[in-house]
Amino acid sequence: MSVVRETEFSDLKLLRRGKVRDIYEIGQYLLFIATDRLSAFDVVLPDCIPSKGKVLTAISVFWFSFLKDIVGNHLQSTDISEFPDVCHKYDESLKGRALIVKKAVTFPVECIVRGYISGSAWSEYKKSGKVCGITLPNGLKESDKLDEPVFTPSTKAAHGHDINISFDEATKLVGVSQMTKLKELSLNIYKKASAYALSKGIIIADTKFEFGLFNGETILIDEVLTPDSSRFWPKAKYHSGGPQESFDKQIVRDYLLTLSWDKTYPGPVLPPEVIEKTTQKYKEILNILMG
Repeated sequence: MSVVRETEFSDLKLLRRGKVRDIYEIGQYLLFIATDRLSAFDVVLPDCIPSKGKVLTAISVFWFSFLKDIVGNHLQSTDISEFPDVCHKYDESLKGRALIVKKAVTFPVECIVRGYISGSAWSEYKKSGKVCGITLPNGLKESDKLDEPVFTPSTKAAHGHDINISFDEATKLVGVSQMTKLKELSLNIYKKASAYALSKGIIIADTKFEFGLFNGETILIDEVLTPDSSRFWPKAKYHSGGPQESFDKQIVRDYLLTLSWDKTYPGPVLPPEVIEKTTQKYKEILNILMG
């Protein structure tokens, strides 16, 4: 199965390569391309996950539409026949994995919402009883459902590791009024999306959003509620007190945690069976969410 690790469009202006996306500037718009690259612990790994970029694109497009009554988004077009003429020679590479989006000014924070305690939040809670400065109840177990979802922002690092910060620290980056708005939007999005996912038998344990400013309006940008930005757990197999089976790249994280790897570049090569299982999990969550 063919994969797209990175794009090389010499006559288009490459703006940047993210951990997963290649972003080109085309006039007043941006061309977002979801590659099959995989990052874990903020490191882009040597191996790709076949079809991953197409899955991420389809899921994001679904959620952008589902959530548009709460917040606008940067999506301009998903139909490659409507893309600018300069793109059409690359139609085969772009099909199913590219979006034309508005140029928004990105806020320098990642907006994370946690409905369950897992991952870095669980590690922090075990040490301090807090997550990003928020005191949580005593006696929580790993993967416990929280009484109410919590908003735990982080820095947005172009390279290296994002760092969890408190709400007050985040306000220093974007201002109190704007950060308050981002928190409210994030919690409202999470609540609506998690209720829908639960109706499909999926728990959204946590997720992260990114926002930007476009023509004075705060909009949702980048990707949304994908296996790269969220933890999806099957409701039927959920149990508190330990790690969960997952529909995201947790398979890769779990494998990497068995290695003596210091979480710096370059990452380890993945066994074929880990790549295959991860590919199937990405496709499975797409099918469940979109019917």
